[in-house]
Amino acid sequence: MRLVPLLCLAAACGGGTPTPGPSPTPAALPSARGAAAASAHSALVNGTTLAYRLIGDSGTPVVFVHGSLGDLGDWDAQVAAFAQRHRVLVYSRRYHPPNPPHNDDQTYSPMLHADDLAALLLQLDLAPAHVVGSSYGAYTALVLALEHPELVRSVVLGEPPIMPLLNRTPEGDALRRDYFARVLDPARAAFARGDSVGGMRALLSGEGLAAPRAIRLVHAFELRREMLANRAQYLPPLACAKLGAIHTGVLLVSGDRSGPLFHAITSELARCLQNDSIATVPSAGHAMHADNPAYYNQVVLRYVATH
Repeated sequence: MRLVPLLCLAAACGGGTPTPGPSPTPAALPSARGAAAASAHSALVNGTTLAYRLIGDSGTPVVFVHGSLGDLGDWDAQVAAFAQRHRVLVYSRRYHPPNPPHNDDQTYSPMLHADDLAALLLQLDLAPAHVVGSSYGAYTALVLALEHPELVRSVVLGEPPIMPLLNRTPEGDALRRDYFARVLDPARAAFARGDSVGGMRALLSGEGLAAPRAIRLVHAFELRREMLANRAQYLPPLACAKLGAIHTGVLLVSGDRSGPLFHAITSELARCLQNDSIATVPSAGHAMHADNPAYYNQVVLRYVATH
């Protein structure tokens, strides 16, 4: 089972900023993990290099956006099923492997990742696309729908960590404060003092999760970028009124075993969106697309087919 924790965060170490230039012919990238990374191509967009795979020859485009501690290989259980009817794009977000670990002057935020994705969709001529996101990737997908609605056919949001929505109720705010105190603050403090191992341990132990050492090492750079990012930019508020004005179709997907914090965020998001399109994936937690891919794929394929 692919590990996708509740929320993973990180900021900068080593390297230089890639020099923007003309759109390159796709070139093979070295493998970071598995066949997905080994067969990836690269695109220079928005001043950064993104690894991607494009599968399928016909149908409307569907792009999958991974969460924290993730990369383009997170969607291996979705690619074949969706490529039968769609052109499928999987890619690794900025800072995530197998992308080069370059420092730059950008802040890790859903706005930055949404702008990267917008540029990638335009370069690959895949807009408008159905955009399917998990966790922080869902945060990114929602911002893309807000800021670049012309590029989006529909969005599928798997428990985006929009923490500011929890401020709307005392119960939600209590969940938020508890999560920050137990998980985010200790992990951030460890990364800030240069203890990446301690930061990863604090993050994963706070979630009751474990990750193989190889995964921890390959994701260390992006985790530092996330963890040390300005929190107001990393977890920006999205105005409820603005969310309610979205005209793009939105499907909210939740795992029946996910924690109360994410169920509360999903409920608040549904109220703001004035949306009753909600699916619960059985026998699944936050990484519902990996925990129960057969059910997840069926639900999302059905939704995409009607939008």
